[in-house]
Amino acid sequence: MKNNWIKDIKLAKQGALKIALAEREMPVLRILKQEFKKKQPFKNLTVAMCLHVTKETAVLVQTVAAGGAKIALCGSNPLSTQDDVAAALAAEGINVFAWKGINNSDYYKCLNLLLDFKPQITIDDGADLISLIHSKRTELLKTVWAGQEETTTGVIRLKAMAKDGALKYPVVAINDTPTKHMFDNYYGTGQSTMDGLLRATNILLSGKVMVVAGYGYCGAGMAMRAKGLGARVIVTEVDPLPALKAAMDGFEVMPMKVAAKIGDIFLTATGDKDILTKEHFGLMKDGAILGNSGHFNVEIDVAGLKQSAVSSQLVRDNLQEFTMKNGRKLYLIAEGRLMNLAAAEGHPSAVMDMSFADQALTCEWLAKNYKNMSAKVYDVPNEIDVRVAKLKLAALGVKIDTLTPAQQKYLASWTEGT
Repeated sequence: MKNNWIKDIKLAKQGALKIALAEREMPVLRILKQEFKKKQPFKNLTVAMCLHVTKETAVLVQTVAAGGAKIALCGSNPLSTQDDVAAALAAEGINVFAWKGINNSDYYKCLNLLLDFKPQITIDDGADLISLIHSKRTELLKTVWAGQEETTTGVIRLKAMAKDGALKYPVVAINDTPTKHMFDNYYGTGQSTMDGLLRATNILLSGKVMVVAGYGYCGAGMAMRAKGLGARVIVTEVDPLPALKAAMDGFEVMPMKVAAKIGDIFLTATGDKDILTKEHFGLMKDGAILGNSGHFNVEIDVAGLKQSAVSSQLVRDNLQEFTMKNGRKLYLIAEGRLMNLAAAEGHPSAVMDMSFADQALTCEWLAKNYKNMSAKVYDVPNEIDVRVAKLKLAALGVKIDTLTPAQQKYLASWTEGT
C-alpha cells in the first residue's frame, strides 16, 4: 500500500518550522493533544481526512495522531496544499497524498488511496470523501462508523443526501456549530480573502467598489473587512433575510446585473454555481477583478469567461488577465478557485484553533457514540462547543461572570413575571 504521494520530502524541515509556529497560536489544540496522549481515545482507529493541507491542518493531524489514530490525509482543493507542510507530516510517518497543483485525475487517485486504508471515521472539507464512498467505494459502507464535514458547501451536499435517503452513515456538521461558523467563517474568511486579494493584485482597496455575492457568515466577514480597508461595499443576495441584514449593516444591496456595471472587484461566497456568468462579464468595467471564496470553483463561470475573451495571459502569480472583444480586460484570481487558500495561506492559526478543536473533540465523541447514531446529519454536541469556547477564553485571558443560584432559578422558572 502506498504510504505517501507528495511533491518533495526535502521540504520537510521548512514545513516543520511552519507547523510549530502555527501551534503556538493554537492553545486549545495544544491542551487536547496532551489529553489525547494520556487517554488514547483513537487507539487502533484509522481516520481519513480530506482537508486543505495547511500548517493549521497539520496541528489537527498531530493532535488526533497523538490519541493513537492512524491518519491518512489528502488535500481538498488542487491549489491549497502547502507542499512543505505535506512533506513535514510525511516525515513524521503520516500517510499524506497531496501537492499544490494536483490535476483532477490524480486528486481522485489520492482520495481512493485514502480509502484503501479502510477508515472508521472520515473528516471532509467539501464532502468528496463521503460522496466517493457512497458512489464508487460502497464496500466501505460496512466498515465506516461515522464522518464529519467542515464547510458550508459540504454540509449542503450532505443534507441533500440525507433528505433523499442516500446517506448511509452518520455525519456531524462541524460547519454549523457556533465556535466554527461565527469565527472561522466570519473572521477567518474575511481576513484571509482580503489577504488573497492583496497578494494576487497588490491593489489599493480604499475607494474601490467591491461587490460581495452572498451575505452568509463568510460573505459578511468579507464585507466587513473590505469596508474596514476603505472599500465601498455592495452586497448581492437571493435570500431576503441576509439581504435585510446586509442593508441594516450599512451596505448597498442590489441585483448582480446592476452591480456588474459599477463594481471594481467581485468576490463570491455563496456555495452555489453561476454567480458570475457571461452576462455579467459583458457588463463589467475595464480592469474588473474576479475572485471566489466559496469551496468549489463553480461560482464564477470560468469556461464562459474564456469563451468571451480573445486572449489571456498570467500577469502575476494567481492572476490571469482576460482581454475581451472590445478591448476591456478582466482579471481572475487563482483560476476561480478558493482564493484565500490558493492565493494566500488560508485562515490565521488562532481562528482555526477553534474549528479544529471542534473536529478533534467530535472525533472522540463519534468513537464513543457511533453505535447509537443513525444515518443522518448531526449537530456538534453543545457541550463540545461550550468547552471549546471556554478553553479559548482562558487562553486569551478573558474571564466572564457566572450565574448565581437565584439567577439560575429565575431562568428555569415560569412562575415569576412582572
